[in-house]
Amino acid sequence: MSLPRRGVTMRVLVTGGAGYLGSVVSRRLLTDGYQVRVLDSLLYGGHALLGLYLDGNFEFVHGDIRSAEVVNLALEGVHAIVHLAAIVGDPACAEHPDLAREVNIDGSMQLFNQSKRLGIDRFVFASTCSNYGNTADSSEYVTEESELRPVALYAETKVAVERALLEAPSEDGPVVTALRFATAYGLSPRMRFDLTVNEFTMELLTKRRLLVYGGQFWRPYIHVLDVARAVALVLGSPPEKVDRQVFNVGDTDANFQKAQLVELICAEIGGDMRIEHVHKKEDPRNYRVSFERIRQGLGFRGERSVKDGIREIIDAIEKGVLVDFESPQFRN
Repeated sequence: MSLPRRGVTMRVLVTGGAGYLGSVVSRRLLTDGYQVRVLDSLLYGGHALLGLYLDGNFEFVHGDIRSAEVVNLALEGVHAIVHLAAIVGDPACAEHPDLAREVNIDGSMQLFNQSKRLGIDRFVFASTCSNYGNTADSSEYVTEESELRPVALYAETKVAVERALLEAPSEDGPVVTALRFATAYGLSPRMRFDLTVNEFTMELLTKRRLLVYGGQFWRPYIHVLDVARAVALVLGSPPEKVDRQVFNVGDTDANFQKAQLVELICAEIGGDMRIEHVHKKEDPRNYRVSFERIRQGLGFRGERSVKDGIREIIDAIEKGVLVDFESPQFRN
């Protein structure tokens, strides 16, 4: 293990640190006193990193995790890895399936194998609650022990890497933790409007109308700042609490149907809006998730609610902070 010497600040590599989650996670770790090195290919640009450059503990490596040379450079002097880099989301993976497998599976395993070779201490892997797919009974909450039923390539890649990491012998590698994040929302330096809460809020505020497909289906949600808090919590937890562990990351009371989200958003915006619901008998993903393991085991609870996220997006749009909502920069 490569634990830092007494008095030496832990250096964390955040892959995908210019992304929606990564830019917020990186800022949180800098605030907590870590040295942060970001590795990113800048597929969606690097503007989210500009604020991080002002911190003396930040550094950036531009490159692709599929490159062994880039990975070796990025891992030099690193004590822990937060692996967020991926082709994210069902549409992006469906459009570029070969790239998705190369980045999400091959790139992840190369990074992990190099971390073992170098004796790196921690490896935190970003996974997804989409792994649960379409549950047979959405009145029941799935847990970390529930059957995984990925219904799209994105989740399939996450399940494959999770299994490989958790099955790797612990004696010759880093402490491994897989975090299955709920669907994220909220403001980020690399803003996205292809995420449900963000998209619905923008559409209803700017167009006063919304088409909702499968409003009866369930998913859990988490604010991007709480994602960052969970990552920091896992990095700071004793190895025996997090090694070879999977945690759903979110709050049990933040499971919502799409129709419920629409009601929350409409209540915050006010006024007349046109909502059209398109009923679907089946949805590729439909699940309610229990987050008791991370609450009981690590003491994690979200600090921001869906209403908080809705309100901050409304404020940023109404005050002109966010514009040009249809730009490709806001979507994966």
